[in-house]
Order: sequence, then C-alpha cells, then structure tokens
Amino acid sequence: MRNTKRISALLWTAQVLLALTFLFAGGMKLVAPAEMLKGPVPLPVLFLRFIGLCETLGAIGLILPSVTRIKPWLTPLAASGLIVIMIGATIITLIGGQVGPALVPLVVGSLAVFVANGRSRLAPISKKSRGTVYAPSLAPVARAIGKAA
Repeated sequence: MRNTKRISALLWTAQVLLALTFLFAGGMKLVAPAEMLKGPVPLPVLFLRFIGLCETLGAIGLILPSVTRIKPWLTPLAASGLIVIMIGATIITLIGGQVGPALVPLVVGSLAVFVANGRSRLAPISKKSRGTVYAPSLAPVARAIGKAA
C-alpha cells in the first residue's frame, strides 16, 4: 500500500513536469514565427505546427483525465503518443549531428515511458463512478474495525 502511494506520488510529479514541458514546447511551436522554428534539420513549418498541437494536446491528456477520473485510460495513451514524438525528436537531433542535445528528448521520452507504464500497470487511476461524490474510501477503516473486533 505504501509503495503504491510513493509510486503514485512520483507519477503525479512526472505527469505535472511533463505536462508543463510539453505545454511550453507545444505552445511555442504553435505561436512562434517560422524563423524561430528552424533547427539542425530543416522540417516543414506546417509539420512543426502539427507537432506543437500534438504536444499541447498530449500535455492536457497527461493531467485532465487523471484529475477528473473521466476516461483515465487516456493518460497512458497521451504519454505513449508523446513517447513517439520524443523518439522522433531524438532521431532528428542525432541526424543533425548533435549528440549531447539529443539527451534532452531521450530523458523526456524516458519520463513519458515511466508515466505510460505507471498509469497503465503500476498505479492506474480508477474510473469515476456515476453519481458518486469524491471522498476518501472508508473500506480500509472498515477492515481495521473488523480486525479489531
């Protein structure tokens, strides 16, 4: 039980950090002038805008389904999509001859792997029940009372 809480806390931290990172990176790709989007390998501006949109939606998908508990399976799906983007970013950076800077998308992608695996297997978010109000579960308390009696 305690290990699951620790993993869940680490996952939430990773989700928030990734969401902030991708919200910033994706937002910049959406609003920055075309001249600012040039990198070591020339890519079409429209493609970079598409990647920016995917990153922005991925950032939202990392947080919103988990917080609202509405379709929480979307969180590992969003993380998986961001993994694909980071694999591409790592490859493009390496093709551009920049080995050191390729570590950034590699590390960010690894964090997304942790979130995708963690939210699908280690500490998944439970689905929202219809008509229920969010409250801490009393099941552990009832079990403790039952054992004490």
